[in-house]
Amino acid sequence: MTDRFENKVVVVTGGTSGIGLATAKAFAAEGASLFITGRRQDALDAALKQIDGRVVGVRGDMADLADIDRLYDAVQQRHAQIDVVFANAGGGELAPLGAITEEHYEKTFGSNVKGVLFTVQKALPLLRDGGSVILTASTTSTKGTGAFSVYSATKAAIRNFARSWILDLKDRRIRVNAVSPGLTETAGLNDLFGGGEQAQGTKDYLVGQIPAGRIGQPEEIAKAVMFLASDEASYINGIELFVDGGQAQI
Repeated sequence: MTDRFENKVVVVTGGTSGIGLATAKAFAAEGASLFITGRRQDALDAALKQIDGRVVGVRGDMADLADIDRLYDAVQQRHAQIDVVFANAGGGELAPLGAITEEHYEKTFGSNVKGVLFTVQKALPLLRDGGSVILTASTTSTKGTGAFSVYSATKAAIRNFARSWILDLKDRRIRVNAVSPGLTETAGLNDLFGGGEQAQGTKDYLVGQIPAGRIGQPEEIAKAVMFLASDEASYINGIELFVDGGQAQI
């Protein structure tokens, strides 16, 4: 491991499992002073035990603006500025057109769009000029996916946030990029596919549509986030980096 993020302050929302947890571990291993969020205290406590380094956990739902304020209050009590924000918190459930409820819509857009918007906006007073913001998008924003239209629409919104915010933030030289994972081996993916043998059967079928011939690992997405956050990506701004084994490219 390197020390690319030594003396850097990094915020990772949705950092208790899957891609968020893998990325939090990677930032901590490279020296970052880390803040992670999660909605459940038990999951947050479990994640903190898995991360070696300087890490603070803040329980909160990023769709709740008061919880976002508490997150940045916790950061400000310890640090004068933030170097990196990885706005990763979010999720989705299957619902085909004809069965979409207002609750489903509000929940999905609340966590994936409203939450990301205000996570980044409320970070701005602390985010240093020249800092980096990474947003979690998805390959579903560019491909049709049955029963997943609401989630996919939220991720298309995230993609446009990156394009638009680089204009709003250009005077401060803050870079905003999106990372778009494909199928990734997480507990959330298994739950989405119904768990157990049903989930495995669905994954086995979908692997046949991925040129790389396998499902990705959270650590592989984390490496892409780390690159976008680092000085190595200093001239990369507003992009969507697909980490999907080629699935969305065919």
